[in-house]
Amino acid sequence: DAAEPGRCPHAGRTGLQTRQGEVCTQRGAGDRRALGHPAASSDARDPRRAGELRRSHFSLRCSGDTGEINFSVIGQYVDYLVKEQGVKNIFVNGTTGEGLSLSISERRQVAEEWVTKGKDKLDQVVIHVGALSLKESQELAQHAAEIGADGIAVIAPFFLKPWTKDILINFLKEVAAAAPALPFYYYHIPALTGVKIRAEELLDGIQDKIPTFQGLKFSDTDLLDFGQCVDQNRQQQFAFLFGVDEQLLSALVMGATGAVGSTYNYLGKKTNQMLEAFERKDLSLALNYQFCIQRFINFVVKLGFGVSQTKAIMTLVSGIPMGPPRLPLQKASREFTDSAEAKLKSLDFLSFTDLKDGSLEASS
Repeated sequence: DAAEPGRCPHAGRTGLQTRQGEVCTQRGAGDRRALGHPAASSDARDPRRAGELRRSHFSLRCSGDTGEINFSVIGQYVDYLVKEQGVKNIFVNGTTGEGLSLSISERRQVAEEWVTKGKDKLDQVVIHVGALSLKESQELAQHAAEIGADGIAVIAPFFLKPWTKDILINFLKEVAAAAPALPFYYYHIPALTGVKIRAEELLDGIQDKIPTFQGLKFSDTDLLDFGQCVDQNRQQQFAFLFGVDEQLLSALVMGATGAVGSTYNYLGKKTNQMLEAFERKDLSLALNYQFCIQRFINFVVKLGFGVSQTKAIMTLVSGIPMGPPRLPLQKASREFTDSAEAKLKSLDFLSFTDLKDGSLEASS
């Protein structure tokens, strides 16, 4: 499922097997930087500070094809995001991080490692705790609170689905209650969950049922729904985090307060530049950045772009081995990685010295 500076976007946190997470970017009054996960501190949990979040991604890396998480590289990942991409907020165990492909034990370990390694380095660490089982989701929410995370997020259960707003809110309410001191975010991603309840409808009166509700991660291309979420909740000071990287500028114009996305793992610096241009009201420059980002995303989408390909690109750019994805996903092909590398260079996103030799893991 962005971080601080906005730049070249695309639509989410590493181990023996690489699992990338989503980068978050948020803006507030005078600050449209990318947002990710808040660092553990009392004021970081104030919903009114949501605009200060910065976007970031997190990946899990694996060695070989064992599918085991390589926790030892998460500290390196934190340093890379902060120093190289300007990303200081992380969304852990989301879509790009393959959170739902992990066991509950693995999700707890990943969350602990990001919170621990991000201490005094990251502004916020938000943990995705959504699951098909209410009990498991509650367990993960309680655990997030115990380890000092800055917030939790939940997707709609997607097998036995909630078909009405009230049923969905009842589920979310029970999860939020397991971590009553943590800001709560709803992760709206209908293309993957199949739950088509409009976010605008869900937000109507939601704080009456979920007092800790702080915002929305909106990963959908329905800008009418997103715009109405903002328009109808102007007094609530919710965090409106947009999750479609290639449409971020449009969402900013509509009032997005931040972004969460996978490309911010390696295009965070570029995205932050777009956010800064937008904050200066230099819309022409901001649009140039957005179009540039779109050129790359449009290119890789035509090749077949998903979680596996994101990991390959992240490995290429960062030099941190993201490893293969977990089944049923397959490793990105060498052909894809070579094409993506050439495109990044042609768009001046990468110089030859930016690439890290010997770090690529892709199938031939």
